[in-house]
Amino acid sequence: MATAYGPDTRDRHRPGTGSGGHPPAKHVLPAALRAPFEGRTWRELGYVLLSMPISVVLFCFAVTMVSLGLGMLITFLGIPILAAGLAMCRGFGAVERARARALLRLDVADPAPIRGKGGLMSWVGAVLKSGVSWRHLLYAVLHMPWATFAFVVAVTFWAYGWAAFTYPLWRWVFPAYAGVGGIQLYGDRTHQVYLDSPFEMAVTSALGLALVLVTPWIVRGLVAVDRVMVLGLLGPSRLATRVSELESDRGVVVDTAAADLRRIERDLHDGAQARLVTVSELLQNVSKHARATRASVDVWRAGDRLMLQVRDDGRGGAGVSTGSGLAGLTERLDAVDGILVVDSPVGGPTTVTAELPWRG
Repeated sequence: MATAYGPDTRDRHRPGTGSGGHPPAKHVLPAALRAPFEGRTWRELGYVLLSMPISVVLFCFAVTMVSLGLGMLITFLGIPILAAGLAMCRGFGAVERARARALLRLDVADPAPIRGKGGLMSWVGAVLKSGVSWRHLLYAVLHMPWATFAFVVAVTFWAYGWAAFTYPLWRWVFPAYAGVGGIQLYGDRTHQVYLDSPFEMAVTSALGLALVLVTPWIVRGLVAVDRVMVLGLLGPSRLATRVSELESDRGVVVDTAAADLRRIERDLHDGAQARLVTVSELLQNVSKHARATRASVDVWRAGDRLMLQVRDDGRGGAGVSTGSGLAGLTERLDAVDGILVVDSPVGGPTTVTAELPWRG
């Protein structure tokens, strides 16, 4: 279950509509030209720039603590040091999930907390046995080289792209302060090549524009790898997620079963139970008033009606006059769309027939 669905979402994502049912915003520029100026691009670039210093700190800490802990396993101190290092990696993981949530709009659920049975050694054992802890350590080791690579690629493309694109605006710095016509591409003892002609500056600016337009997509591809690493190593395990889904499904099933049980109990109380109390008072009247030696009960279905007939060899003379038991039965049968027919001559025998609606 653990997607997000909420109320009033059915009409908000219809084809041709935007948020709240409004038409989608129309952009003047295509996506390729908008990308360098979109907020998503700058957030992803900020994520890449922050990744390298954070990953370096995390890598150094993780390697130091693990090396120290493994090196001291010969003594008792190695185990708690290793557990403390893993616990700190989990803390760094919380920071990384928050950073991914803020800059990449990647909502990663927090893994299950460490649950010890009480006491320091119980907590140490729980940390060391937790697969989540070791996955956080793996993230600390693997993310540093990737973050360094992504930082270098992103900064290089971004800096060279904007520098070349705006070159005609700042070329004046070279003749004014360096005594040359522009950026030097080549030089030896005999000749030098500078970017100083209008054509060369135009070509440089065009190449810079191409880099500016392609860099957001390169950065987007770089952070796609970060998304996979954060989801796979810093989130809850697939087994834990599946257990949570099963627990949620079980809760739904239990609630549904409880509701069905309450409905059945209500139906029995309001319907069948009332009728059975009525298929029973007829027999009670036979035993109390008819002075009969035998009685029989016949039940059958005729179309959409349920027929119930009670016969006895008693003294007869029964009627549905006001105040009698049969009068009360007649009223109760009327309440459920039923009828009661009494055939009881003086001296007997007596036949009472009850007719009820059949509700299958």
